[in-house]
Amino acid sequence: METFDYIIVGAGSAGSVLANRLSEDQGCRVAVLEAGPTDWHPYIHIPAGFIKTFYDKRVNWLYDMEPSAWTGGRRILAPRGKTLGGSSSINGHVYNRGQRGDFDTWAQYGNRGWGYADVLPYFKRLERRIGDGDDTYRGRDGALTVTDIDYHHPLCEAFIQGCVEAGIPRNPDYNGRIQEGVSYAQRTIYKGRRMSAARAFLHPAMKRPNLDVRTGVHVTSIDFDGRRATGITYRKGGRNGARHTLKASREVILCGGSYNSPQLLQISGIGPPEVLGSLGIQVRHALAGVGENLKDHYAPRFAARVKNIETINERTRGLKLATEVAKWAFQRKGILALSPTLVYAFWHSGETAESSDVQLTFTPASYMEGVQGQLEREPGMTVASWQQRPESRGTVRARSADPFDAPIINPNYLAEEIDRRVLLGAMKLARRLLQSRPLAPYFEREDFPGPSVQSDDELLGAAKERGTTTFHPAGTCRMGPANDPLAVVDDQLRVRGLEGLRVVDASIMPTMLSANLNAATMMLADKASDLIRGKTAPEAIVVA
Repeated sequence: METFDYIIVGAGSAGSVLANRLSEDQGCRVAVLEAGPTDWHPYIHIPAGFIKTFYDKRVNWLYDMEPSAWTGGRRILAPRGKTLGGSSSINGHVYNRGQRGDFDTWAQYGNRGWGYADVLPYFKRLERRIGDGDDTYRGRDGALTVTDIDYHHPLCEAFIQGCVEAGIPRNPDYNGRIQEGVSYAQRTIYKGRRMSAARAFLHPAMKRPNLDVRTGVHVTSIDFDGRRATGITYRKGGRNGARHTLKASREVILCGGSYNSPQLLQISGIGPPEVLGSLGIQVRHALAGVGENLKDHYAPRFAARVKNIETINERTRGLKLATEVAKWAFQRKGILALSPTLVYAFWHSGETAESSDVQLTFTPASYMEGVQGQLEREPGMTVASWQQRPESRGTVRARSADPFDAPIINPNYLAEEIDRRVLLGAMKLARRLLQSRPLAPYFEREDFPGPSVQSDDELLGAAKERGTTTFHPAGTCRMGPANDPLAVVDDQLRVRGLEGLRVVDASIMPTMLSANLNAATMMLADKASDLIRGKTAPEAIVVA
């Protein structure tokens, strides 16, 4: 039986950062266990390969969600990365930290050290920002390269101008002082290649002799001695593969994400007793919040047919695609070097008095049935819209005691009335922007939901019909103080009531961020590395 100081379960965004930081101490041994393969596949590294990895079981867990009332009884695909880099190796590349108030809310809930002033130094420490930005907020010397889009399609320019005419100002840096406004998306792409967490943090650390990264291993349980986590058991080669046990002299750290971390806790006997009992799992430690509090962004997409100009759709077939392939191969430019979202707008639904509460994305392309994965043949453009901070909460449950069975994911989208009202405001804004004056020369007709869909009930019906996840699950092992009955970890990310066990991934987020989650997941892993090692946190950055 091998012994390591730290065992990290999951080599995704959080696991990659943690592995890098913890292995800096040459006196400790670190093991990282990843169920998927290495990130060798070229589609991972070509930015437009997102379209291919979206359905590739080799690098994607390809979970699906339970049908629900507000999704029209549909099962919605829930992609999650299953390779080195995790979801940062298959995501849409967007770099979005969230609003200052998101993190101040975490602190207000009793999580010490998680306010914006506390986490900003970690965002800066991780980042190598290439482009404009106030250095009060932006980092220039980190390992994660963040760049601006260098492809300014005329439709993008027209959409941005339409936003400005609607009162949404241009914002040169939505990751800076304020998020509100419209701008091109910032992305984790450098010189035409994906900048995943594995590329930025894990691969450089793998050169160290004290870091052992194992792929194709599926962790089946957390092992305990009384209330202390002592290691893990895994199988190599599938359900019937060879069984191995590793010991952790210091800590076991779960970095599996908002679906896999609660599932592993539950099959290890940690979670709501009634859930474990229904699966025939002996309760080792009753913890009511494991798998509760699931939050995600739910987005319907408006699609329009385009005239008088070429869109990305037409450039993905035949000779034009061959030209784009050559352009990427020799110059690392063109549509293969793009993220799927090109423009971001953050604004107000009119339903809350808070800071911006809706997020819109624009791309000069359109997808079959509105689902990212297969581009349409005809010229098209798309505006997606979603509520930034949903109140509806879902659950994640182990399907059985078998760790190889996919978890049961019930997102419970739009269950709260406020979520439906805010989403309606976002959808109406998306339609207005799609039909703005600057886009008029190119706008042929609204393809979905179509001009006949006008009333609130009809718009919500369209959201039911084609709304989908934006791939931002959070909260299923939420961080909270001792008086929070559903808190799974404390503000040091230690699992409550147990020793030697932490959770470090998006599942610990107590509330949803006004953002894609990859940037914040890496931030919290960086902060966790200091908590684990007992290092003094960087000085807080208090900004006006």
